[in-house]
Amino acid sequence: MYYRIFSLLLLAGITAVNAQQRQVLTKDDYARAEHLLSYNTSKYIDHGNVRPNWISNDSFWFRDLTAKGSDFILVDAARGSRKAAFDQQKLAAALSKASGENYDADNLPFRSFSYEQDGSAIRFAVEGKLWLYNLKTFSCEPYQQTLEGVAINNGHKYVSKAISVTSGGYPSTDRNIVPSPDGKLFAYIKDDNLWVENRETKQQTQLTTDGEKDFGYATDNAGWTGSDKPILSWSPDSKKIATFKQDQRKVSNMYLVTTNVGAPKLVSWKYAFPGDSNIIMIHRVIINVDTPKVIFLKIPPDPHRATLSDDIASSGTFDDVDWSPDGSQLAFVSTSRYHKHEKVRIANANTGDVREIFEEDVPTQYESGWGAINWRYLPKTNEFIWFSERDNWGHLYLYDATTGKVKNKITSGDWLVSQLMKVDEKNRVIYFMAHGLEKGNPYFAQFCRIDFDGKNFKILTPEIGNHSISFSPAKDYFIDDYSQPNVPGITVLRDMKGRLITTIAKTDISRLIATGWKAPTPFSVKAHDGKTDIYGLMFTPSDLDPNKKYPVIDYIYPGPQGGSVGSWSFIASRGDDQSLAELGFIVVEIEGTSNPLRSKSFHDMSYGDMAENTLPDQVSGILQLAKRYAYMDTSRVGIWGHSGGGFATADAMFTYPDFFKVGIAESGNHDNRNYEDDWGDRYNGPISDQTYNEQANETKAKNLKGKLLLAHGLMDNNVPPQNTLLVVQALERANKDYDLIIFPNEHHGYGQFSYYMMRRRWDYFVKNLMRAEPPKEFLLQPKYEFR
Repeated sequence: MYYRIFSLLLLAGITAVNAQQRQVLTKDDYARAEHLLSYNTSKYIDHGNVRPNWISNDSFWFRDLTAKGSDFILVDAARGSRKAAFDQQKLAAALSKASGENYDADNLPFRSFSYEQDGSAIRFAVEGKLWLYNLKTFSCEPYQQTLEGVAINNGHKYVSKAISVTSGGYPSTDRNIVPSPDGKLFAYIKDDNLWVENRETKQQTQLTTDGEKDFGYATDNAGWTGSDKPILSWSPDSKKIATFKQDQRKVSNMYLVTTNVGAPKLVSWKYAFPGDSNIIMIHRVIINVDTPKVIFLKIPPDPHRATLSDDIASSGTFDDVDWSPDGSQLAFVSTSRYHKHEKVRIANANTGDVREIFEEDVPTQYESGWGAINWRYLPKTNEFIWFSERDNWGHLYLYDATTGKVKNKITSGDWLVSQLMKVDEKNRVIYFMAHGLEKGNPYFAQFCRIDFDGKNFKILTPEIGNHSISFSPAKDYFIDDYSQPNVPGITVLRDMKGRLITTIAKTDISRLIATGWKAPTPFSVKAHDGKTDIYGLMFTPSDLDPNKKYPVIDYIYPGPQGGSVGSWSFIASRGDDQSLAELGFIVVEIEGTSNPLRSKSFHDMSYGDMAENTLPDQVSGILQLAKRYAYMDTSRVGIWGHSGGGFATADAMFTYPDFFKVGIAESGNHDNRNYEDDWGDRYNGPISDQTYNEQANETKAKNLKGKLLLAHGLMDNNVPPQNTLLVVQALERANKDYDLIIFPNEHHGYGQFSYYMMRRRWDYFVKNLMRAEPPKEFLLQPKYEFR
């Protein structure tokens, strides 16, 4: 009895000591971390995020964010001048008088406006009510618009060009229509057939009649994504439509079930998997619009594939089709199931006859660029501009469309063309974005020009940084915004020769820095091969003590279509990276190998084995950084990611269980046999089911040693939730402890519960990696400013 009492007292004493030693984080600690999320940091950034609204080819306006609010600025591109778009003091006074409310000139209650056709007035909306402000009389009146688009105010008529419409004159809120180039018609899907409606007469015309369920015209379904909007390309003269009849009749079904009181709703759609014998196929057609007629192209059906990504509409329209100006010819590219074989073809739009031009074979997988399709058909000169990585770098080639032979290589060097931006056929000049020209960081994009013959290459944006450009309507000018992850942006206006016309804005973060914010630290380390340079960002606490030891969190997205860092431009809040750092962690993002915007061999390093997940690079990179920064505690390394990052996180916990101690795997595609077909087909190739099985996370779950939190939305129609449930089942069979968060009716990104997931993520790392206590149920409360 004595020994039992003594033992209990001893145990109680040890427990009390441990409790006293365990760090406790407070609500104030979490509040400081929340302060570094985007909805809090954005309000301290001035003169950034310039969004031009072009009035003509030579002028535009934008909202300039200031410490007091915002100013509306008008820029004259031809003169290189800038001035106030209107007198904000007078507008505020006029609006206050007309509405009976009080408005401040620095904080006008609208973010956008439109000029009336004669430029004498502007129109804007305040809380759903339209107003017209006369720029000459400085008066403000309610705005009433008739069906004819004529505004009537106090007996005066204003012909408005301010309505928010698509190019065809249809409300931009209707996303399921595709307007014709001349604006007279719009195309839409009804009962699996394609229809058009005349804008003026409202007459509806059925263009196809034999569409049926799962074998309809222009239907949008890639398995992991889809919509009710037709996928098609109008001819320039608005008389023909290039599209397809999509055959998914024999394709597997995907099922999800809602969670609710009463009978659940079954949601089902066609969803092909890697290795399936039946995948979605497209029968290419050209449709005459005036006198409806469907012309099937005289080729076998193509797999539902494109050169840019794992969808056939990722460019925003029907990918890989290019009309001749007169609508008589359609150039297109057919991509094989595994993206190894490309066929460049030209179809006669009147007969459906198809001429084979040239082909390209790739041992791994072909892609035509990143963010843009980098080929063009030039019917006037009977040429093609073609993109290829045949020399290990992504470059442009000029082809003869008659012979199918290469005329000359256009670009060359140990760098790549990422996006083809403009082709000036008259002057035979190409404008494009390039990566790899900046020695300090190969991911910095620069805007360049070159002649068709490969001569007169010039970098038009020479400043160090990641450049993003947008054109004026006629593409005579471009706006260049450049920055670095730790250097705020500068926005300038240039002409097409690269000549600087004027500086539009310089981002000011002095108020942000005053709050205690700090920029991430860019770094480079060697990949797991010990030779290849890889790059990343590191986030540290604002009160970093170099004599302390901090646990490490690795945020991961393995690609292989894009890596952990994402944009290399300035972003004040990259998710919750800096917030986690403020809680007392060192957070790293390492752009691993096998991702784009480098050489072809770099991108292909893990081809056929997506389960490598850049993990050898992550481990190697963290260990190298720890040698530089002694405050990194490599005995406490955590990892987290979403989607492909969720796959990589669980893989890390199972494959490197002695290195990664805590993981949070959100919505992971843990077994790529359970994800859409084009993902595995493209990046793994035609591997066997056994190889897929070896790569699947559920087959490695028995190796878990640390703490793992899994999360998934049960209505995830991108990465089906069965991916996570397979891992759950395997962990239970292996008698392993794990944690699980389920979002019963949410999709891939958790919607309204995304901040709940963020808070749970903070708690999980604080408890299990920092070994501290978080505040109970801290509530993250997004509050977006109106500025």
